[in-house]
Amino acid sequence: MKQFQDDLDTAVITTKYVLENGSPILFVNHYDDGFWEFLGSEENLSDEDFKVVSLEEILNIDSSITEISDLPYERRAYRETKNDTWNIIDE
Repeated sequence: MKQFQDDLDTAVITTKYVLENGSPILFVNHYDDGFWEFLGSEENLSDEDFKVVSLEEILNIDSSITEISDLPYERRAYRETKNDTWNIIDE
């Protein structure tokens, strides 16, 4: 089973919609500095919509993200629904 190399208390970004409204995580960004971002399908987000949480909190919301725990830096992943397979975007 895949696991994140990051500590569970690593700070990551998500949105209030994922945290408070149960929006499924459909987009993941892994930035070149190692920072992770986990987003739902919401668009036109404002600064107030983003939240900093621990990686452990994200895993508790959706453990299926471990499937992309080896996502390289500067890559993104997406899926259409929570039950779909992740697609990696090479840029």
